[in-house]
Amino acid sequence: MQKKREMLSSRLGFILVSAGCAIGLGNVWRFPYITGKYGGAVFLLLYLLFLLLLSAPVLVMEFAIGRASRAGWGHAFRALEPAGTRWHWVGPLAPIGMTVLMMFYIPVTGWILAYAWSAAAGAFHAPGFEAPAFFGALLSSPAGMGGWTFLAAALGFAVCAMGLRKGVECCTKVLMAGLLLLMVALAAYAMTLPGAREGLRFYLSPSLENARAAGWTTLLREAMNQAFFTLSVGTGAMAVFGSYLSRDRSLPHESAWIVLLDTFVALLAGLVVVPVCYSYGQTPDAGPSLVFVTMPRLFAQMPAGRVLAAVFFLFMSIAALSTVIAVLEGILSWAMDAFAWSRKKAVCVVGPAVTLLTAPCVLGFNLWSGVQPLGKGSCILDLEDFIVSNTILPLGALILSLFAVLPGGWGWKAFREEANAGEGIKIPRAAYAWCCVVPVLIAAILVLGYREKFAP
Repeated sequence: MQKKREMLSSRLGFILVSAGCAIGLGNVWRFPYITGKYGGAVFLLLYLLFLLLLSAPVLVMEFAIGRASRAGWGHAFRALEPAGTRWHWVGPLAPIGMTVLMMFYIPVTGWILAYAWSAAAGAFHAPGFEAPAFFGALLSSPAGMGGWTFLAAALGFAVCAMGLRKGVECCTKVLMAGLLLLMVALAAYAMTLPGAREGLRFYLSPSLENARAAGWTTLLREAMNQAFFTLSVGTGAMAVFGSYLSRDRSLPHESAWIVLLDTFVALLAGLVVVPVCYSYGQTPDAGPSLVFVTMPRLFAQMPAGRVLAAVFFLFMSIAALSTVIAVLEGILSWAMDAFAWSRKKAVCVVGPAVTLLTAPCVLGFNLWSGVQPLGKGSCILDLEDFIVSNTILPLGALILSLFAVLPGGWGWKAFREEANAGEGIKIPRAAYAWCCVVPVLIAAILVLGYREKFAP
């Protein structure tokens, strides 16, 4: 007898849990950085275009296969594919993708937790504080990085072990409410700083010079990858949450709320980071070190900087943990479906396995720093990030889009019927033409990204 599927308790729970999965470090530390690097509003417009025309439709598709099959991606294709087809062969891509994501995302979440603790303890204001040396000391310590990584993993699995409603849904609601309140407060404060207007001009005004310097192919690829990364589309995590959803509301309607929340947080993150940087003579184009080196250095110079630093890294911790919890739930859901395990057994088996798999990323900054898989200066995290951002996300989106529109897949009629079930925004018949273009564009950008990465 098949075990009854767990369900979320409310529509708000679904929206916030899904948004929690989408809203993560990419919104906070990557989005402001690549927006400034690739031309400000030029990149922003392309990002929004990809978000609406590529990512949002695939988000609806992923929710749809989950809700229709009442299973995660690993089993949804088998349940929905036409007889005699082999779409279920791509099922393992979902748990693999989510696991690789956690292999580097959990350690980075550990960095954030370490900085939140250090900020609250006043480490950034200690005599002789040097931000680059502080960050370097964290990365170079296998024990230190390993400890914070273990804490991040333990927090995520502990929440999932509490159950879907009492753990994942309840905790995510609290985290998301706290995240939005903290970000609005920080953005409001950032707007009062001298130089904030100049920072906003950099952030929101188009810079064709930066766009040309990056190259239009790179610009397009980065905009697409960020759009997919920010919504967590293509890994299969969203299909899991779709399987927990009732058919009371249409999927385009619910997806619109998630896209709006995710975009709001991404833009708000820029309104926090960019004005602060400009007020202290620092342009926000320093990559991930923007958060881990530049921001601590700036907080050390600011009045009430200790409080501001603690609040900043607290909201970053919330953003990171919300994604960790959601993706771990996706992995656990796959394990429970695949092996008919209880939630408790899945946590006991998957928890240690995933935590152990974070070791290469942790050691890649110290004991294994000589391993440079993508060339000189790269590290294991760069390889894992490339596998997820440049391969699994667009490849997963490509598979989903083909499955939803091809007659030999689930098919447009069945997909549209499932997506439109319930009250709210509907997919019109005319959208079929565009949905046939979506996989072509994703495939083209995927190929161009690889060619640019590995071309001599």
